[in-house]
Amino acid sequence: MIYGGKAWRGVFLTSHKKSPEPRGTWLHSFYPPFFFFFFFFPGRRGILHFGTSCFSENFAAIFSPLHQPGLMDYHLLGLILSFLFNGTKVLAGYPIWWSLALGQQYSSLGSQPILCGSIPGLVPRQLRFCRNYIEIMPSVAEGVKLGIQECQHQFRGRRWNCTTIDDSLAIFGPVLDKATRESAFVHAIASAGVAFAVTRSCAEGTSTICGCDSHHKGPPGDGWKWGGCSEDADFGVLVSREFADARENRPDARSAMNRHNNEAGRTTILDHMHLKCKCHGLSGSCEVKTCWWAQPDFRAIGDYLKDKYDSASEMVVEKHRESRGWVETLRAKYALFKPPTERDLVYYENSPNFCEPNPETGSFGTRDRTCNVTSHGIDGCDLLCCGRGHNTRTEKRKEKCHCIFHWCCYVSCQECTRVYDVHTCK
Repeated sequence: MIYGGKAWRGVFLTSHKKSPEPRGTWLHSFYPPFFFFFFFFPGRRGILHFGTSCFSENFAAIFSPLHQPGLMDYHLLGLILSFLFNGTKVLAGYPIWWSLALGQQYSSLGSQPILCGSIPGLVPRQLRFCRNYIEIMPSVAEGVKLGIQECQHQFRGRRWNCTTIDDSLAIFGPVLDKATRESAFVHAIASAGVAFAVTRSCAEGTSTICGCDSHHKGPPGDGWKWGGCSEDADFGVLVSREFADARENRPDARSAMNRHNNEAGRTTILDHMHLKCKCHGLSGSCEVKTCWWAQPDFRAIGDYLKDKYDSASEMVVEKHRESRGWVETLRAKYALFKPPTERDLVYYENSPNFCEPNPETGSFGTRDRTCNVTSHGIDGCDLLCCGRGHNTRTEKRKEKCHCIFHWCCYVSCQECTRVYDVHTCK
């Protein structure tokens, strides 16, 4: 458990029980199948944000007396709640629903009658979406997994390499609690992954509520005609916007940043749509080409967003008084630089250097990481090892070699042992 002070920022409590309809506790005698989420935000004493699958989000007002000054201390409240909810954990405030990517049980959401309330981290709007469009949820889970895998590929040679944590719903640990470049990239690539996977699933015909795109077909070109199944990226983007942005409705700077970066990730897909063609004719000739509107490879999306990460715009937080209260917005920190567009990533807090292990920042350090001794970039032993130096050892690896093709039709290879130098950070 985490108690008190700044540790409460963005923290929420949620029950992880996997049984579809748990019974037998005093809680369910009052609210049988409800799924509870509690949110605590500093600077807003007097409000306990509360939501269930059955109640409106405004129901929080009933529970606000719990946080009136002098009635109950945050420390005591956290202790009480930890005992009331068996198996409850205090988790980071960024989207816990990203744990869909690591849960094998969610891959069959479309074919099994699993209650959406069993998925941890969903806010009421996401719960409603899940119940109404359950057959899309496997694609949502696949999209988040795709985004995390791409993140790990893009950052494989960086001090922070997008490491996930086993047995934790906060799959990145506290590293994304701050509004850093890393947070900006992960939000962008995850929302892009959801849009990408849903679009692909619709084109493959695995969902009955979506299909091919028939809205963007113009006149045919020279030597080709429209055909196949154009991928409906607009629908995928709509699903991602509805689901991924569901909890980003607070009037604070972090929500504004997350919404911007989520949209930047989705816009990347729309900007990279292209014609994909297939030739038809005798002996493989291209007398006729059938073309359709297609998404790019997701690796191209990752490469593009990685460039946006390197050139992300630093922002400052401004507060404005509106009819609904104080609202935080973002403004570019440096007026002389070109202001960020909707396609750029934004952040407003500096990243740690990730050189040493630090449980508060989520850094695992770089000790024992493999480095490239010939590189002068961030993956080189000088930068990746943070000046601590590196160790070198030799490894013997068995590989196939001297392969010969035999007519017809197989390949025979010998097995060779080769010696490699492996360099790791001290």
